[in-house]
Amino acid sequence: MKQQISDISSILSGMSEQLKSMQGTIDSQHAEICSLNRNVDRLLKENRELRKRLEKYEKPPMDSGNSSTPPSKEPIKAEVERRTKSLRKRSERPVGGQYGHEGTTRKMVETPDEIQEVSSSYCSECGRDLSDVEGELDYVSQEIDLPQIRPIYRECRFYKKVCICGCCNRDYAPRRRGGNAITFGKNIRAIATYLSVVQCVPYERLQSLFATMFNVRISQGTLVNIVRETLDKSRPAIELIERLLRESSVVGFDESGCYVKGRLNWSWIAQTAYLTLVFRGAGRSAKVLEERFGDSLKKMTAVTDRHSAYFAIDFLNNQICLAHLLRNLEYLNDIDKEQTWTKEVQTLLREAIHQRNEKPVDIIPKDDWLTRLDGLLKRNLDSLRKEFNELKRGIIKCRDYIFNFLENPAIPSDNNASERGIRKLKVKQKISGCFRSGTGADAFHALHSIADTAWKNGQSPLDAILALV
Repeated sequence: MKQQISDISSILSGMSEQLKSMQGTIDSQHAEICSLNRNVDRLLKENRELRKRLEKYEKPPMDSGNSSTPPSKEPIKAEVERRTKSLRKRSERPVGGQYGHEGTTRKMVETPDEIQEVSSSYCSECGRDLSDVEGELDYVSQEIDLPQIRPIYRECRFYKKVCICGCCNRDYAPRRRGGNAITFGKNIRAIATYLSVVQCVPYERLQSLFATMFNVRISQGTLVNIVRETLDKSRPAIELIERLLRESSVVGFDESGCYVKGRLNWSWIAQTAYLTLVFRGAGRSAKVLEERFGDSLKKMTAVTDRHSAYFAIDFLNNQICLAHLLRNLEYLNDIDKEQTWTKEVQTLLREAIHQRNEKPVDIIPKDDWLTRLDGLLKRNLDSLRKEFNELKRGIIKCRDYIFNFLENPAIPSDNNASERGIRKLKVKQKISGCFRSGTGADAFHALHSIADTAWKNGQSPLDAILALV
């Protein structure tokens, strides 16, 4: 019995030692697991950082440089280095009118429409009635005001005349079956079209404006119909503008995206100093212009940006927009202020523009300017960021189209006029979001073309629209 007890004691002692050994193993394994967990956390963090760095190569964020996202919708961080930075420099002149500037002021008319006599009716000291006292003229002023606007109801009576030959004569359009006996006159139709197209007023606001200012109740559907009917009447004028553009020797082109029923479309502009034609195309390729203008493109010198579609067209000649190049160079100046290559190219382009401004009608040979440009393009820019070599390659591709404006005074050095002409479309899109129908988009394009053409020729856009309706 005693032997058995001693055996149990030794067994318990051995088990205790084994438990201690196992506890030590567990503690060491726990420490190793904790260390591995810390390594896993570190590796996960490194993985996230590496993925984030790779995103800009595999799938860069959408901005105005690689997509149709407008600059106004870019994040603030993307606006730090703006590609379309203004080229204007701050002037040293004080703000406001400059010394020696000849000012203008309104002059009084000799025969005013109304005369209002202003005088005191009682004494401000004693309160005596002064209505019987004859006043002495102190001074005269005039004010410009608008009359109270109210609609005019004009009744039109149509008479038919029967000739002795039996012919029934009507010098007016027959009344449409089911049509309303009350219609809107030319002034209302012209003002509605003018405010919708030229001033970009949406239909809901236009409806409120007519009710508030003119006391005319008009539905949004009627406003839409007025603009569409004006589009139908504008087709002969659009055909005339297009024919004159086909005969022009220098034409500026540009394109921009527009949304119709939520889908991306493309708006194109072809313009000269006296003509503007804006139209909607199926895409952004050269095929759009080739289908619209045909063989007349071969007789044109196109003033454009560096979009590849323009160089796929068989133009007579090309002139790229130097304002675009100067903005691109200014962007590179901002991202690397130590290098001097972009500053030298900017100086060369500005000197050429200045030379043209100093001699607006002379023919200036471009060979010397191209030689100076070639010297700058031979520089090795591998030590700079990749954007510098990208721009240099782009300039090399269009090298022959940079200084054509020097040899032909009729060619402008930039395409800013096309951008100004198509800007109205972007204003309309920003206010209204998008066009609700293709017909509405075409109406805006056509009527804007007529209004802008009238403005370029010193005429009133409202008068031009009034002539259509």
